[in-house]
Amino acid sequence: MALEWVMLGYAAGAEAIMVLLLTLPGLDGLRKGLIAVTRSLIKPFLSVVPFCLFLLMDIYWKYETMPQCEGDSCTPTEHLRHEKSMMKSQRNALLIAAALVFYWLLYSVTHLVVRIEQLNQRLERLKRSE
Repeated sequence: MALEWVMLGYAAGAEAIMVLLLTLPGLDGLRKGLIAVTRSLIKPFLSVVPFCLFLLMDIYWKYETMPQCEGDSCTPTEHLRHEKSMMKSQRNALLIAAALVFYWLLYSVTHLVVRIEQLNQRLERLKRSE
């Protein structure tokens, strides 16, 4: 299961880097190529959404089937294992949320940057026609 979380982490990291590069000022020379790359990766990155839902269901299933460790019913080692498991689940849920938010941001920012570029081209054509 660790490989799934590593893949999701890499996907979220790639999305975050692309959003950052698209929104940084002063990268106008790279922007056209970056927009082309990002637009071609939007659809493959859409697979992150069902993957996140699957992993979220996995976290829920693990939480529901986890043996309860309350009071004197477990040893300190079992209690520590239970706490570590809960912390991992919370960390993984944050990773899922980050991946989904970064995908939404990447989609929105790419759409806005493409729209701005189209409007700038239209403005240039209008200026040339006058």
